[in-house]
Amino acid sequence: MQRTGYLTLLFAFFLAPLTAFAESPGFEEGVHYERLPIAVDTADPDQVEVVEVFSYACIHCKNFQGTLDQWLASTPEDVDFQRMPATFNESWAALAQAFYAVQALGVIDQMHEPIFQAIHDRGINLADPALMADLVEDVAGVAPEQFNQVYNSFSVRSRVQQADARGRAYRLTGTPTLIVDGTYRVDARMAGGNGAMLKVVDFLVAKRRTESGQGQAAAQ
Repeated sequence: MQRTGYLTLLFAFFLAPLTAFAESPGFEEGVHYERLPIAVDTADPDQVEVVEVFSYACIHCKNFQGTLDQWLASTPEDVDFQRMPATFNESWAALAQAFYAVQALGVIDQMHEPIFQAIHDRGINLADPALMADLVEDVAGVAPEQFNQVYNSFSVRSRVQQADARGRAYRLTGTPTLIVDGTYRVDARMAGGNGAMLKVVDFLVAKRRTESGQGQAAAQ
């Protein structure tokens, strides 16, 4: 019995590190993700923020939505997920303005997928505010006059400017990109694909919990 117990302990001593290594995702900073040189403030310091930087003009963003929705369905309660439109050029900025307009109107959930579909499946140029207003009326029942008023409002224009500044702070190079807690940036190229990005994000969310002393805050 003593010999058996000794061998069991010895086996456990050597096997445990190997098991932990095998279970480790093995994601490396500078390889699978990057740390931002200057951390960006988050909306709620008590949660781990995950920001999807996207554009309605980006076909990769459209294709990513299904995978992202599955991930969101099981997101822990301590994760604060947000979307932020990229503003790389004039047409993308117009689509960003439309995003914040439909968000302010309270119809973003109704409009998010239809906007992608209209652009990529039907070839509609929704950087044109008039065409966007028509789509919002068709899908969400918002009158074009109401949409245009919100679209051209100071608050919506300010949010586009803030997104542009935030994008520069994130050092964006493309979309979709995921930002974890204003500290880490993950894109498909580094992670090895859109789906793989979310595995890296899960790793980084856990890492941020540890770094910020939130290890006990993980949701059930």
